Amino acid sequence: MNGIEAVTLGASAGGVSALLTLFHALPVDYAVPLVCVLHLPDDRHSHLAQVFSRRLRRPVCEACDKQPVAPGMIYFAGPGYHLSVEQDRSFSLSQEERVHFSRPSIDILFESAADAYGPALLGVLLTGANEDGARGLARIKGLGGRTIVQDPREAQVATMPRAALALHHPDHILPLSGIGQLLATLELPEC
Repeated sequence: MNGIEAVTLGASAGGVSALLTLFHALPVDYAVPLVCVLHLPDDRHSHLAQVFSRRLRRPVCEACDKQPVAPGMIYFAGPGYHLSVEQDRSFSLSQEERVHFSRPSIDILFESAADAYGPALLGVLLTGANEDGARGLARIKGLGGRTIVQDPREAQVATMPRAALALHHPDHILPLSGIGQLLATLELPEC
């Protein structure tokens, strides 16, 4: 897992608990940026960044348009907008059509980040009730990045991990504790 410069994570049903479990396993000085899509209803303001910041005591924010991806940050996609990573490794927001009934879409984040980071990206797909993220995870793998799928037997809702496993063979199929341990070992490459 050397050379990872960013981690993208996607989840739906059961995702808040899963992400909190993962992020609690990380060291305090964790520097690899974490970019998350958690399916959200369009019609409400999201409090994910505030909740995660308070619970984890680390820098967490809702990603903004044109904001550069920075080390040590946890970013969440906001409701009603797709979150993409541009070639210059900044974020862009859009209101394109929904993907798998979702906006933000995990596939859109994963595919754009794969294009921006190539083999320096790690994609993680967790619990969820639709197939969003499976195609994007396959793209990460196809462009040389690494992929992890939560063990469907452990996922609160196994549809999303199973869809990913039906499309490609990830580098790892792990329970949350194993994913957290693996993420904790990542360090940004020296410049």
